[in-house]
Amino acid sequence: MSPDVQASVVCEDVRMEINGSQTLVGVINAIVAPQLPIRMLKCCIWTRWCSGEGTFTQRARIVAPDEESVVCENSVQFRLNTVEIHATNVHFFSGIQFDHYGFYHVEIYLEEDLRLRYPLAVVRPQQLQQPQMPLQDPPL
Repeated sequence: MSPDVQASVVCEDVRMEINGSQTLVGVINAIVAPQLPIRMLKCCIWTRWCSGEGTFTQRARIVAPDEESVVCENSVQFRLNTVEIHATNVHFFSGIQFDHYGFYHVEIYLEEDLRLRYPLAVVRPQQLQQPQMPLQDPPL
């Protein structure tokens, strides 16, 4: 039985705690780059699967804004013995280089089927500035 992808997150590191829990460090919402190219020393894609049974291969990759160039990619095999358990996979990448501003995409495959795709923005610092919100409600 094919599993469901429960979650996927891009972060700077994943640490295994002594009790078996995982700690995600530096969850990445966007990559802020004052100039390009920018190279990340370490980048992780953390993914959890549930409600499946069998042995599977997960492939994770990041695709450039041109939708053709693959920035990084690797695969991991995992097993779910029963539908009541989950499997958590971590893809570690080092030295990833981003050459263009725009939306890259993280893609998660199960076997050869694309199961999840989400954007990862590479932006200039000024693009992250939010308009200032008033500290109090405006008069009616």
